[in-house]
Amino acid sequence: MSKIVVALGGNAILSKDASAQAQMKAVKETAKELVNFIKNGDQLIITHGNGPQVGNLLLQQSAADSDENPAMPLDTCGAMTQGSIGYWFQNAMKEELLDSGIDKDVMAIVTQTIVDENDPAFQNPSKPIGPFYKETEVEGLKALHPDWQIIEDASRGYRRVVPSPKPLEINEYRAIKQVVDAGIVPIVSGGGGIPVVRKGNRLVGTEAVIDKDFSASKIAQLIDADKLIILTSAGGVFYNYGKPNQVELKEVSVDEIQKHIDAKEFAKGSMRPKVEAATSFVRNTGNPAVIGDLEDVKEIIKGNEGTTIVSESVPATVK
Repeated sequence: MSKIVVALGGNAILSKDASAQAQMKAVKETAKELVNFIKNGDQLIITHGNGPQVGNLLLQQSAADSDENPAMPLDTCGAMTQGSIGYWFQNAMKEELLDSGIDKDVMAIVTQTIVDENDPAFQNPSKPIGPFYKETEVEGLKALHPDWQIIEDASRGYRRVVPSPKPLEINEYRAIKQVVDAGIVPIVSGGGGIPVVRKGNRLVGTEAVIDKDFSASKIAQLIDADKLIILTSAGGVFYNYGKPNQVELKEVSVDEIQKHIDAKEFAKGSMRPKVEAATSFVRNTGNPAVIGDLEDVKEIIKGNEGTTIVSESVPATVK
C-alpha cells in the first residue's frame, strides 16, 4: 500500500456557480475520480485549495459587516471554508466508497499551518483569492476596499491578493499520521491550512493564505508519503507553455526542472508554485511527485498521464 497525498485546487470545487449545491455536485464528481486511488490499494490523503471560496466568503462578510455583527478576519474565514469543504468531501468520499463496496472511514481535520511572522511575504502580498474581475471593475473595487491589493492574475483577469508565507510546520501532522496509519482517509490542510504564528504556547491566527501546494508538500514529507500528486485543470508541466513549440513533459529529473524554475519559465500565479512544491517533496524524500489533470486520474495511476518528477538524473521525456 502506497501513501499518496493528493492536492486539489479550489477551482476543482467551484467554477462559475458559487452555490453550495453546485459546489457539492463538483465535489461529488471529484470524489468519483479520487476513489480510484483507494480501489488501486493506495492509502489516500486529500488536501485542497479554497481560494475562490474564502474570497467569496470575505465578500459576504464585508457586505454584512456591522457593529452588532462584525465581519470575521481572514484566518477565521479560512477555517470556515476548510470546515465546509471538508464536510462536502467527507460525505462525497464516503458515499463513493460505499457505492464501490468499500467500507472505509473518512475524516475531515481542521488543520493549522505554522508560519514565520517575519516571512517577507507579509510585505509582498501575492496569493490570489476570490473571483476574477474585469479591468473596468478594478478602480471601483479599490474605492470600495482601499485596503485591498489587486493584480492581474495569469492573464485571466484581476484578483485580490493577500500575503502567502511559506509553511514551517503542520501543527496537526502527528494526529494526521495516526489517522493515516489507522487506514482512515483524511481531508486535511484545506486552503493550505489556517495560517498561525507561534507565541509561546499559543497559536495566533494571521491575515494570510497558505499556498495549498506548498502545504501539501510539507504534509507529504511529515507523514512519510510515498508520492505527492498535484491535480490541476490544465494537465501536466509544459516547456514553452502557450507557444507554438510547447511540449508536455512525461518524466523529468528534479535537477533539470530546477533549472527552468530558476529561469522563471513557469507562470507565477499558476504552475510555478506547483512545480516548486513538487520539487521540494522530491528533494527531501527521494520519492516521486506527479502533476496532472484531475480528469486523468485513472491514467495517472497507471503512469500514462501527468508529469512525473523524479530524484534520479534521467533524460527528460515528452509526450
